Amino acid sequence: MSSANPLDRANALLGEGRAAEALQLTEPLATAPDAPHAALSTHAAILKALRRHEEALAFNEQATRRFATSGVAWHNLAATLGDLGRGEASRTAIQEAFKRGLDAPQSWSVYARALLATGDIDAAERAYGESLKRAPGEVEVATEFANIVWMRHGDAAAAQAVLDAAFLGGGAPGPLLLAKAKLMDAAGDPTGGARFLALAVDRMPGDIHVLLAAAQAAVETAQIATAERFIGQALALGADRPEVLNQAVIVQLAAGRPDEALATARRGLAIAPDDPSLWGWAAAAARASGDPLYGEVYDYATMVRAYEIETPAGWSSLADYLGDLARVLRGMHPYAQHPFHQSLRHGSQTMQPLIGAAEPVLRAFFAAMDKPVREHMAWLGQGADPLRRRNSGAYRIDDAWSVSLQPGGFHKDHFHPQGWLSSAFYVETPDRALDAGDRQGWIRFGRPPLDLDPPLEAAHYIRPQPGRLVLFPSYMWHGTEPFMTDERRLTIAFDVVPG
Repeated sequence: MSSANPLDRANALLGEGRAAEALQLTEPLATAPDAPHAALSTHAAILKALRRHEEALAFNEQATRRFATSGVAWHNLAATLGDLGRGEASRTAIQEAFKRGLDAPQSWSVYARALLATGDIDAAERAYGESLKRAPGEVEVATEFANIVWMRHGDAAAAQAVLDAAFLGGGAPGPLLLAKAKLMDAAGDPTGGARFLALAVDRMPGDIHVLLAAAQAAVETAQIATAERFIGQALALGADRPEVLNQAVIVQLAAGRPDEALATARRGLAIAPDDPSLWGWAAAAARASGDPLYGEVYDYATMVRAYEIETPAGWSSLADYLGDLARVLRGMHPYAQHPFHQSLRHGSQTMQPLIGAAEPVLRAFFAAMDKPVREHMAWLGQGADPLRRRNSGAYRIDDAWSVSLQPGGFHKDHFHPQGWLSSAFYVETPDRALDAGDRQGWIRFGRPPLDLDPPLEAAHYIRPQPGRLVLFPSYMWHGTEPFMTDERRLTIAFDVVPG
């Protein structure tokens, strides 16, 4: 890096994914009494990349105080407030940016997200449209908008039209093709999605992400020979890439070769030893092949635990608190369909962040989680397994969301590839279903989403109840038994990473 300008160097480091190094350059510049706007905004952007949004917010607020006529400063403040889930404040800030002449597509997308967070979905759809008018090929915005159209209206054709327009507007074809295939799957046409991805491979044989998605879609539609062909092409392009080896494990397992799959998983873990996806699939391969690794990393008795939370300060009883929490969460679930990129079916998921939300009931929730999370880390202790060796004794919550399941709703078996510890907290539960005798609505562990011979069934279950928090390794397969009673199931989930 030849530039002598520290901000240029910091931005270059940020672009290379070296945010911690970039922060060392911007810290003295942004904390100086006369810090220029560029230093404040760059420093805040780096803090956000490090998932330190509350700290970033302080620098964005300082920028709007000192450079109040800058539309960019107000835009940055609005974006960070939106990242924290503070919809009303984000909307106010982006309107200030508009007043100062800002009319960028990015500002309209920030506005759209703020409107979603405040529940004004009609206006949010219009704002997404304004953003795409100004930048018709913006993939992230088009995908968000398509997802909202699908969730709100259940109209797959209308959602696909958003993605198609972005493609015609110059958007990168690979991510748009992947989004369209996921939409087809969510709308009940997995075979069509697999066929669509196979055609995409013919057109883009060098796109490794399309190859991996096509291989996965072929597995899910029982086209194993096709999946093997696609993963072979992907391995030829990147045989030492963890994501390619991860997909190879899946294909080998589906093809009935668990010993080979476990060997491939071990190769991947030698490259990426903390990769939750590789550990999840390695455990499945170990279980299928009878290898003792499965018992070491899926030790339910010492890795999975349920906690009953204490009543948060300010509420007279846990029941009163859960009632208030349910009322706030229900207002965040206006959608008719599940997101097309998530594991749930017959339900909805919140689209706005929850961690930094301003509502007292949500702030009380995260405060109440601190004690059980710390108890869980202490209970786990230290060890050489992939869970305990990352136990630093400190943590931060990386992401949080709420899910509302309707009758017939469930979570497909999945794990959380970005987390270390994951969770399920139960706000409302379908009690008649839970007591039906066949574990309707219970959380299950250990069953991968593959049709294997012999099948790998769930090996551990926990009964939900209001106020119960379940903590488990993020790499552990988990899902929900469908429930058929006329009740609802309302939860919050979050991922924890070492602090």
